[in-house]
Amino acid sequence: MRKNKLTTRELALAAGLAALSALVQIVHIGYLSPQWGMWIDVVAVTWIIALFLFGLRMALIVSLIGAVIITLVAPETWLGAAMKWIASFPIWLLLGLWIYKKEQPLMYYKKISHLWIPVAIGIVVRCILVIPLNYYYAIPIWTKMTPEQAIHAIPWYIIALFNIVQSLIDVVLAWILVYRFRLSRYASHTSHE
Repeated sequence: MRKNKLTTRELALAAGLAALSALVQIVHIGYLSPQWGMWIDVVAVTWIIALFLFGLRMALIVSLIGAVIITLVAPETWLGAAMKWIASFPIWLLLGLWIYKKEQPLMYYKKISHLWIPVAIGIVVRCILVIPLNYYYAIPIWTKMTPEQAIHAIPWYIIALFNIVQSLIDVVLAWILVYRFRLSRYASHTSHE
């Protein structure tokens, strides 16, 4: 499951992917819902790319570095960085654990149908995490609403819908970049991680 140390190439690619995730957050590449104030963005796409190329450990490293860079460069987005990490974590974790459990190589996901079960489980876990976190943590901090006001202002199914769409965008864009645009040529050549 784990290697002893990262190669120079892996470190360089991890730094690049983390910086790219921070850049798209700072530039705000995505869609902001005017009614709900929630973003659909591409910040976590690089985190999933790291998983597809190098496995679970690298996804963790890239996502943590990306979230820290976002927080340091744009301190007003610390809450967004934290929530993005928490929301994205179940998706890449489930994808990583799925290939580990099946003892498959990273290229297992080249066949897009192999994604759907771990992604579906990840989405369920994501929604179970983010709905209460939004009501009792993020929305009260960001808007000063009480949890009760937040529950009335933004229905749970809207939060779930945004997170489902976000998960699918993250995974599908990462999959297209890695397996259709051939970023997979930079992948680790280990059997599984």
